[in-house]
Amino acid sequence: MEPTAPIISPLEIPRGFVNWIARSPGRPFLIIFVLALGVRGFFLTKVPESYVLPHDRWEMEAVAMALAERGEFADPYALPTGPTAHLPPIVPGILALVWRLFDMGRAAGYAAWILRIAGYSAMYAMIPWFAAHLGIARQAGIIAGLAGALMAEWPGHGEALTAIAMGLLAIAFSNRWSSAGNSPGGSLLLGLAAGASFHLQPALLPVVIGFMVFELWWSRDSRKWTLSALIASGIVLACLPWGVRNYVRFDALFFVRSNLGLELRLAFHEGAAASMETMDAREEHRHPRTHEVEAKLVREFGEVAYMRAAGRDAWGWMRANPAESLQLIASRIAHFWFGPLHRPGTAAAVTALTLLAFLGAWRTLPMLTVPQRAALLIPIATYPLVYYFVTYMWRYRTPLNWLILLLACAAIWSRPDRVKDMGASI
Repeated sequence: MEPTAPIISPLEIPRGFVNWIARSPGRPFLIIFVLALGVRGFFLTKVPESYVLPHDRWEMEAVAMALAERGEFADPYALPTGPTAHLPPIVPGILALVWRLFDMGRAAGYAAWILRIAGYSAMYAMIPWFAAHLGIARQAGIIAGLAGALMAEWPGHGEALTAIAMGLLAIAFSNRWSSAGNSPGGSLLLGLAAGASFHLQPALLPVVIGFMVFELWWSRDSRKWTLSALIASGIVLACLPWGVRNYVRFDALFFVRSNLGLELRLAFHEGAAASMETMDAREEHRHPRTHEVEAKLVREFGEVAYMRAAGRDAWGWMRANPAESLQLIASRIAHFWFGPLHRPGTAAAVTALTLLAFLGAWRTLPMLTVPQRAALLIPIATYPLVYYFVTYMWRYRTPLNWLILLLACAAIWSRPDRVKDMGASI
């Protein structure tokens, strides 16, 4: 009787490849980073050069231009309006620094783009590391990173750096909850790091608050209130310089950004739609970036007064139209989790990814410790909160994409009969 060759399932071939990548600690990062950089580098060659060269076409680039040319964090709108806090400072500052280093020319534009796509590449390349530290199989993180590497997106307002900051904060807090020896110095440093992250994206504030509330509930350390106070002190210290700058410039106190009132007015008014893409098509919104009349009002009354008046308009409309307001909020929740509903093909793909992530969470979370579950679920529950109240844009979900992809790929990697073995492969 002739010997028969072993039967190998086609599914075992990619599993073997993923296991090979996972054997070396540095190999997943290197492979995913190079792949993501290559994909984005290819698409960069297709971007019109007018979008690559230093310009002031959008708010962030306009502020970076003013910062690079005049040293002023100013003028994000259609007309010069003076100092601004429309944007958090870190990303425009980095962009302005790169433009200055490369003398504001063609090299400056490409250097800035390469740096931004490198940030996205690092975000996806770090998913396996995030996975291993949050209790999910590194192999699931590798699949998630490879999938993300192939999805080239237009660089936004620092979403990749925000995603990295979110992952690092989740790991830092998760480690605290699993340790009995948290130090006052470490708590203060964590607070400083959290406060610095708000200058990338203030929407991280609910995430950090969620982490701190869970720590107060979970911790049995007799010093937990003191340690939490030190975290809060670190946050205040990190936010103090930018807060003082804004108070000196605007004679007003607000959290990092001044533009919440404007974003609410864009989101809640007669004829408002759930998504910015629909609003752009209708030309329904009044934004000083695109409307000179609004920019003149900013210049006349001042940025903070303008934003507060816009906020009053929004809240007044919401009180007068509660049913329409709730409908808009519900629609934005649906857009955030299921994609742009006005583009059915994209929405179907996003919906499939979201549902797969919920399946991955259902399979994976019962096998994790309570702190690990909290580190994964708190960002999902808290980060999107502000985006349910502002006009939907796809990039708003980018900081959560690493986590959604990770949970979705946990469902792909694990089989129901192998879930209990996932931790052994970390």
